[in-house]
Amino acid sequence: MLGGAVTLITTDGKAGRAGFTASAVCSVTDSPPTILVCMNRSSYSNAFFRDNGVLCVNVLAPRHHVLSGRFANPGIALEERFANADWSRLATGAPALDHALVNLDCVIADTHEVGSHDICYCRVQAIRVSPDDEGLVYFNRAYHRLGAGSRVV
Repeated sequence: MLGGAVTLITTDGKAGRAGFTASAVCSVTDSPPTILVCMNRSSYSNAFFRDNGVLCVNVLAPRHHVLSGRFANPGIALEERFANADWSRLATGAPALDHALVNLDCVIADTHEVGSHDICYCRVQAIRVSPDDEGLVYFNRAYHRLGAGSRVV
């Protein structure tokens, strides 16, 4: 049981707009700024990311938990997932959620297949940070708030 930040991974380009919810995102290196995103190869949206070659990691705040559920639900059409939220574009053109804690706008530099997933190594092109001070984490099959009041040390 690993807890993880809840993110929306979004893309747009010649293949169209798509997105999914993920907690398998982490930093790889500061120079050049690179992160990795794990994506199930059998996911319908996988081809959109491969063809577009760009993505935005949108780190969510607690108020975004409903949006997280919408992007995680395979029964909701891709375009419907983007409804009822405000989006803008940064350097790559991938949808960046307005008022996310952080937007990491990236170009997919490399992809490796491991088991059922693609591991995408992504070079950060632009970063936008919100002044919000609470994050949304997923742990033990539930959403939790993470902020200054939850510090142990």
